[in-house]
Amino acid sequence: MSNNTVDVVLIGGGVMSATLGTLIHQVEPEWSIHILESRDEVATESSNAWNNAGTGHAALCELNYMPEGPDGSLSSAKAIDINEQFQLSRQWWSSMVQDGTLGEPSGFINTVPHMTFVRGEANVDYLRRRFELLKGEPLFSDMEFSDDAMQIAEWAPLLVERRSRDEVFAATRSVSGTDVDFGEVTRRLFDHLVADGAGLHLNHEAKKLHRREDGTWDVRVLDRSRRTTATINARFVFVGAGGGALGLLQSSGIPEIRGFGGFPISGKFLRCDKPEVVRDHHAKVYGKAAVGAPPMSVPHLDTRVVDGKTSLLFGPYAGFSPNFLKHSSWWDLPGSVRPHNLGPMLKVGLTEFSLEKYLVGELMASRDKQMETLREYMPSARSADWEMITAGQRVQVMKKDPQKGGILQFGTEVITGGEGTIAGLLGASPGASTAVDAMLDVMQRCFPEQFEGKWRAEVLRRIPAFGTGLNQDAAAAAASLAETSEILDLDAVKVA
Repeated sequence: MSNNTVDVVLIGGGVMSATLGTLIHQVEPEWSIHILESRDEVATESSNAWNNAGTGHAALCELNYMPEGPDGSLSSAKAIDINEQFQLSRQWWSSMVQDGTLGEPSGFINTVPHMTFVRGEANVDYLRRRFELLKGEPLFSDMEFSDDAMQIAEWAPLLVERRSRDEVFAATRSVSGTDVDFGEVTRRLFDHLVADGAGLHLNHEAKKLHRREDGTWDVRVLDRSRRTTATINARFVFVGAGGGALGLLQSSGIPEIRGFGGFPISGKFLRCDKPEVVRDHHAKVYGKAAVGAPPMSVPHLDTRVVDGKTSLLFGPYAGFSPNFLKHSSWWDLPGSVRPHNLGPMLKVGLTEFSLEKYLVGELMASRDKQMETLREYMPSARSADWEMITAGQRVQVMKKDPQKGGILQFGTEVITGGEGTIAGLLGASPGASTAVDAMLDVMQRCFPEQFEGKWRAEVLRRIPAFGTGLNQDAAAAAASLAETSEILDLDAVKVA
């Protein structure tokens, strides 16, 4: 690392830093960029393919983006917004496949239909109403609904095999769904940045941030290999360190971080690599979360394609650890408590009884109980075919709320401060799927003059839907899905 001031320091070697660094490099190719990653390789935490479900979150199958209101009403607004955000990612990735940055697309994205599967008359009624509301939206017009067992068996045989004939169930399917290896996306983006002159510093852990009087930031860095420390000075700092972001933003002293806390939830998945089982299921099938369970716990049976090999994944099974990262310290949670966030954190602890009950139940669940949950979606599942793997840590945002005192937020939160000289990202899902939208938001908030100047034209060249969206124009939606499907070598998608 140079002792001179650099333009950009990205803390964390995940998909968020990789996306922001690449976007900045595209609009300011002369800017110096340095990446700090505490591990010995990038994409080892939440961006790693086996630490997430690889769902290109487009709200095609995720029911938590269309919850029922107290009166049973439904709104498609959130689902449409999430889908629009994922379309930005598709367009941006497509532009970089065309210019050679991302290489062969099958190495990081593949067509996998997105399905929703529910049981019981009330849930079937909900799913039918959701389908009726979405089918007229251009970005969802390939969605199909069925409550016919034979039709569902044709879509996903393992959902129906050995299921009771008198059981009431239904499903939707969208063939425009995808499976994404965000770890591979991350590695390819960083490889391109490094080839163009960016500095990637592995085994370098950012420990503290301090703002100088001239507005630049000193980043105190530990070289974990040599056990030495150094300081790198930057004009702009992005904290994309996943669960490690909260502590670093707290160390910066920016007032915008006051009141924020973090609640870690660990996840586990059952994984099956047995070819004769894997070949009978080609879909990502999402259900409804259990009563009292957080949205991120929605059960799903997923096809995964990692390193060219197809597997099945089911989960998540929640757990608890005070660690904020998969590879970090038990001191993370207690060490994050400050006088300004103690109140909101206590308020959440005193009000989220259903979540706490859910976590205790998950921690106490036996292997037989875990398999029972899987068999609700795959009745023929054999315990011997599945192994339990530990996924990444998710740190949910706790923050002040004027009415409730403190709330637990299941989503992502962009924090900016220092007159736009520092930004960070807190939270989890939909995360990586909407990284492009989130990082464009960072650029607009931190560099408003540059963005509205020459940057916007370059962004629009690569992401034509930015700022306008697609869903309000059926022809534009159809054209974009067809074009990105062709470039990304995905199955053609017909949009009405």
